[in-house]
Amino acid sequence: MITIQNLSLSYDDEKFILNNINMEIGEKEIVAILGPSGAGKSSLLRSINFLNKPNSGNVIIDGVKVDASNSSKKSILELRKKTAMVFQNYNLFKNMTVLDNLIVSLTEGRGIGKKKANEIALEHLKKVSMSPYVDYYPDELSGGQQQRVGIARAISLSPKVLLLDEPTSALDPQLVNEIKNVIQTLIQSNKSMTILLVTHDIDFAMKLADRILFIDEGHILFDGSKDEFLNVNDVNISKFMNRLKSS
Repeated sequence: MITIQNLSLSYDDEKFILNNINMEIGEKEIVAILGPSGAGKSSLLRSINFLNKPNSGNVIIDGVKVDASNSSKKSILELRKKTAMVFQNYNLFKNMTVLDNLIVSLTEGRGIGKKKANEIALEHLKKVSMSPYVDYYPDELSGGQQQRVGIARAISLSPKVLLLDEPTSALDPQLVNEIKNVIQTLIQSNKSMTILLVTHDIDFAMKLADRILFIDEGHILFDGSKDEFLNVNDVNISKFMNRLKSS
């Protein structure tokens, strides 16, 4: 489903944020990406759909291949059509209503007609209990409500690959469990998706994922099952886990 080959990313041509990443992720697999702040987790997620264009390497999703050193706008758009993303900070259009935020993604991102897009948008807003807020603007909503809209937008696109980038990190503590429950419920009812989750929440990762990736300083230091991760003997992972326990 997803193949990443020799992927490297640098913002200043000096320090690599991602350094020669190689991995394969199977269809319908749920993978949690863990690691300390600044390790390259979000950069990896954003490189998979070329929101951050890598310096080098290949990304292949469901048969669509993009070579970072020789990519076209058309090939990147084809790759992005296979994915949808839930962002840390919601990434909603502030000048559009809740409903229009979903409709524009469906019409412009997937080429769906406006009437059908309206139906799909309303259906998915209902799934996240946002039907009463379809005519609201993002600034009129709480952070939890905005993230519900972001989740509905992503799921409405029927992606092959769902990318979740720290979906609870910008929320007030009392809203975190609410959004985690929304994500879990939607994933359970959409078992056809491959999912990559970047999070600092180890409990959420363990509950949701089949597999754990641990990244530090742009390198994958661990790739395996949840049980293997909890029992791995690695200094960097031990430091990370101890830091979480003490926070």
